[in-house]
Amino acid sequence: MEEQMSEKKARSGKKEFVGIVKSDKMNKTIVVAVENKALHPLYKKYITRVKRLKAHDEANEAKTGDRVRVVECRPISREKCWKLVEILEKAR
Repeated sequence: MEEQMSEKKARSGKKEFVGIVKSDKMNKTIVVAVENKALHPLYKKYITRVKRLKAHDEANEAKTGDRVRVVECRPISREKCWKLVEILEKAR
């Protein structure tokens, strides 16, 4: 039974990202910066691209500097369509 449950989660089709919390100033909302390194096609150097996502944090438990996992969900507000799944690492 447990194996079937985990397979459904893996096949849900929802995007997941791991990133760093950059801001927790809003109520029940965090801003998560997700970094992606991409090779430049002409210059062959790695470029760091940063995507900033607003995620829903129901319990206000994530703080600035924490490493978190977010998953996409239905639109909660105009810019917020991600939910906090778990805190992977607390900030020091």
